[in-house]
Amino acid sequence: MPKPIALDPYVLDVLMRDLVGHDHAPSAFLVYLWLWGRTEGGRRRFAASLSSIALETGCSKSSVQNAVRQLKQRRLIAVTRDGPTAPPVYEVLTPWVRA
Repeated sequence: MPKPIALDPYVLDVLMRDLVGHDHAPSAFLVYLWLWGRTEGGRRRFAASLSSIALETGCSKSSVQNAVRQLKQRRLIAVTRDGPTAPPVYEVLTPWVRA
């Protein structure tokens, strides 16, 4: 069983309402939560294909593509590639946290 990951209260109190209610993008919220868990709340990067994210979240691949696009536009995630055939590497961003 995976170890529990603490969730920043902002994610449930503000981000969920913003993504699901305002943006009408519940899949973006699900993908963000899934990435949050895989990156231990943004403490590390995680490589995953769109297909594997779709399988794990229960969303369609096109919903995951749209979610990733929206999360990138909102600067909630950063996506890089280590090579042309490598899966994308995701980093969860927390712009509401001041350094």
